[in-house]
Amino acid sequence: MDLRDFFSSKRSMVSPENAMPDRPDYPFTVPDLHVVLGSPLHAPWQDGVEVIYLAMGCFWGAEEYFWKTPGVVSTAVGYQGGFSAYPTYEEVCTGRTGHTETALVAYDTAATSTLDILRVFWEHHDPTQGYRQGNDVGTQYRSAIFWTTDEQRAMAEKTRDAYQEVLTTKGLGDITTEIAPAAEHPFYYAEDYHQQYLHKVPHGYRCHANTGVALPV
Repeated sequence: MDLRDFFSSKRSMVSPENAMPDRPDYPFTVPDLHVVLGSPLHAPWQDGVEVIYLAMGCFWGAEEYFWKTPGVVSTAVGYQGGFSAYPTYEEVCTGRTGHTETALVAYDTAATSTLDILRVFWEHHDPTQGYRQGNDVGTQYRSAIFWTTDEQRAMAEKTRDAYQEVLTTKGLGDITTEIAPAAEHPFYYAEDYHQQYLHKVPHGYRCHANTGVALPV
């Protein structure tokens, strides 16, 4: 394949009929525990814990932001929003699964709020960049919020609209963040070595793309 064709294909969303075929299950083992927090990496969650799925570029740095956020009880990274069931990292990176790199964020609603979680999301990436985040180019780096409750959906839309107002006043572009129900977009856990990657590799890659603009109160 001509490299120009390869990079061009990563800048446009694959169609369902051209996506990679599904697998029946994971081709690798999903770990049970968070290596930083010591908490479960997947359901069932304790009472009062809600989960939201947030895509904001390379999932290594995104997950690190959230496991350091007060009130967050667990995080994980995976693939979401596409068409191919149980993909691998290499497959997602081709752009042919349709998934975006996503962080699962489980948070205690008695200790933090959806607004606090979304503030971290909006302020730590640039949601105007479409199929790109900084130097990372491809549909797998697009911005997205996959909600699990009506309150999360409403807060995602409210904060998006408020953030758009301040971005516009700063001369920045339109927000391209996808907001969709997680029930319609299954989350597929990434391989073990990706989970809490920046704890395992402290000097590993971090994408620092952001607008430098605070979410208004």
